[in-house]
Amino acid sequence: MNQQVVMITGASKGLGKALALAFAKEGARLAISARGEAALLAVAQELQELGAEVLALAGDMADANDVDRFVSITEATFGRVDVLINNASVFGPGPSLLLDYTDKAFADVLRINVMNPFLVTKRVLPGMLTQGSGSIINVTSEAGKTGFGEWGAYGISKFAVEGLTQTWADELAGTGVRMNMVDPGEMDTEMHAIAVPDCDYELGNPEESTAVFLYLASEKAAAVNGQRFQARQFGGVE
Repeated sequence: MNQQVVMITGASKGLGKALALAFAKEGARLAISARGEAALLAVAQELQELGAEVLALAGDMADANDVDRFVSITEATFGRVDVLINNASVFGPGPSLLLDYTDKAFADVLRINVMNPFLVTKRVLPGMLTQGSGSIINVTSEAGKTGFGEWGAYGISKFAVEGLTQTWADELAGTGVRMNMVDPGEMDTEMHAIAVPDCDYELGNPEESTAVFLYLASEKAAAVNGQRFQARQFGGVE
């Protein structure tokens, strides 16, 4: 992982922050983004204290202009992108029947959760294809393959992410660039607190879900493409 350039969206908290710290400890150079600048810069400070080279830019990764700015500056700073982790997403207005969703709320969740990985991947791919290598990892959810009542647009958006991953992975076969997805499991995060406000069972920590991402970013996974992983069931690959 030493000196690999790893780009992570939604890196200011939760799983994104845990991933940034995990890759920093492995010697990666990091390009991180999130919509909240203050929290993002606080994470960047933690990464620098670990000795990592860090580029932190606030922006909306569902906006093509912000995406182009982030990727362009990353490429100008580090010369390449080796790993992209499309992590940024929102849950939406909380547990809600689809019948009660406003049109705007539904469209906003789909825009952020689906356009985000589409736009960032589309912008990063030309560089990866030129260098003949790259790993793209999309974050999905159990709600991306099973519909749960009151999880609304979030679950539907994750179904879309799974379809996006499968389609793009098939198109990338044989190029040296690979795309996979990871379900990190239920974690003790702000998003889960919105989704399950009265949660009465034990949750995992984001740090417990990082190993599979490190694997998929490594040369050990160079031939792995179009696969779905459950982080909690990942035992590591020698």
